[in-house]
Amino acid sequence: MLYPISHSMSYSNLSTSYYHYSLSISSHGEPKSYAKACEYDCVNQVMQVDLTTLENTCTWKIVYFPPNAKPIGCMWVYNIKHHVDGTIERFKARLVAKSYNQIEGLDYFETYSPVANLTTIRNAIALASINNWHLR
Repeated sequence: MLYPISHSMSYSNLSTSYYHYSLSISSHGEPKSYAKACEYDCVNQVMQVDLTTLENTCTWKIVYFPPNAKPIGCMWVYNIKHHVDGTIERFKARLVAKSYNQIEGLDYFETYSPVANLTTIRNAIALASINNWHLR
């Protein structure tokens, strides 16, 4: 199951090992549409896993849509992850919102994402250490 890529590239200046890696990666292209992705069982399986995960984490629920509201569409994004030797490790599929269709102040007024990143945690620990604060 390979996705052909239509462009060509030259491999003449690459080492043998990198040549094989590059050839393997360039011969597998991610599907660009839902219709194309549905042709492959392995991609269908990862899409189903992603939908199941979204349902299990209560990411969404079915609600009645208010009149005069503009819905945000969604789309699938597909990736192929490779091992160092160029072989396929796994296929990924993520359902993402088309938030680029929104206009700030018209469709939304603020954004909030409660995600802690490693830099924030390091800064909090450093501040606690410098000021002799107790962490719980």
